[in-house]
Amino acid sequence: MRAAVYRGPGQIGLESRDVPRPGPTDVLVQVKACGLCGTDVHILEGQYPATPGIALGHEYAGVVVEVGAEVTGLTPGDAVAVDPNISCGACPACRRGDVHLCEHLQALGVTRDGGFAEMCRLPAAQAHRLPAGLGFEEWALVEPLSCCLHGLDLAGTRTGDRVAILGAGPIGLLMVQLARAAGAAFVLVADPVAAKRELALTLGADEAVDPTLRDVFQAFHQRAPGGADAVLECVGVPAVAAQALELPRRGGTVVWFGVSPPGATIPVEPYAVYRRELTIRAAFVNPHTFGRAVALLAQGRVQAAPLISHRFDLAGVAEAIATVKAGRAIKALVLPQES
Repeated sequence: MRAAVYRGPGQIGLESRDVPRPGPTDVLVQVKACGLCGTDVHILEGQYPATPGIALGHEYAGVVVEVGAEVTGLTPGDAVAVDPNISCGACPACRRGDVHLCEHLQALGVTRDGGFAEMCRLPAAQAHRLPAGLGFEEWALVEPLSCCLHGLDLAGTRTGDRVAILGAGPIGLLMVQLARAAGAAFVLVADPVAAKRELALTLGADEAVDPTLRDVFQAFHQRAPGGADAVLECVGVPAVAAQALELPRRGGTVVWFGVSPPGATIPVEPYAVYRRELTIRAAFVNPHTFGRAVALLAQGRVQAAPLISHRFDLAGVAEAIATVKAGRAIKALVLPQES
């Protein structure tokens, strides 16, 4: 089989490998579609840790082709989406239910072989069987949607809330739809790319502004005086993380979802946070939300297809990463069965 293998910062290449055999509790999945995430870009830039020698890609769906001797509930031919995050179940964080904060957390496509390969071996517990109705390209977005659900849970968004979303990449566009599904009364999106703003409006945003041309604070207060109940930062740029603190109402919540570079800092005035009694949170991966994400896509409450802008085969992974890094894609997919 072919796999796009991470060899170290700035290095990824196509290799030919033996097809792995599943262990007793594993399944072997033929990967049909794998999303390219900003984290993959960060890994290649040396800003996010990963294990050299593994196939990257942690947002994927495919078909079970073989199951281990002890696996129940999955059979060859089942369509599955893969939750990449594997917790140990025994550390203090796991025992209190915070599996995403596991002290020994592993991830398919980060510390173990992932979805940038024609075949992938994984623990059967990480494979979620899928209902009929959608294609594998759409199912590849279950993982990022599950992460967004965790972020919205932390924001505490309720029916009638007013929400500001900074960034209209795939994460921001999923957040728009989730905020609407949660009953938000007003959703404003800020992004400098016109095509992304237009898509945000199509998917349910009430207003989409270009932050390079218009003050986001003023734009929000013109439509929703008093400020946002929840601000979702979906960019991972320190200046935007700082801007997010300007937008919430008194008693509002800011969720830093985007991944800023390690070591980056922003100025925060503790008195202003105290005086306005702000809640500042961060969202990390997808604890207990994967099944909910499958249900939302299956029922059509969230649309994935409009986000998919680019498709590449395995030989084009380097080009795909360059395309995403340059900001030319909304959501890029790698299709390992294509050539």
